[in-house]
Amino acid sequence: MNETFGQRFQRLRKNASLTQEEVATKLNITAQAVSKWENDASAPDISVLSELSDILGVTLNELLGKTAETSYVPEYRRKDINNMFFRIKVLSKDGDKVKVNIPLALAKAFVDSDAAMPQIQGKDVLSNVDFKQIFALIEQGVIGKMVEVESGDGDFVEIWVE
Repeated sequence: MNETFGQRFQRLRKNASLTQEEVATKLNITAQAVSKWENDASAPDISVLSELSDILGVTLNELLGKTAETSYVPEYRRKDINNMFFRIKVLSKDGDKVKVNIPLALAKAFVDSDAAMPQIQGKDVLSNVDFKQIFALIEQGVIGKMVEVESGDGDFVEIWVE
């Protein structure tokens, strides 16, 4: 079930430990207007969305229900590396499609061994990717889309951690 704007706004407001009245005061509007947003009877004016996202401590995308392609996960919410996946997708200009989905722990062991990156369809499309830096970011809590590259030859590579 998709979350409505009102449901999402109410959740974000409560996560920020703010009352309807406090949000209204910060925006110089009535608490009734804020209540209408939460009940999906109306929506905030576009001119206040940026300030509203700042008040709630979220991005505009999060306020509007768009999921980020890359995000930071606080240490207490991070998954065990053994429960995560490393996904590589390559779309070649010739129409070839390669998808690699492996456990993150296995990918990390491969990178830590300093083995040469495998070629995909005879091309070194992964040769310029700094996998050690990617794993350093993962250890700091970054997940989602880690790399997106379109080569001069028209090949497209994405690397995700989920």
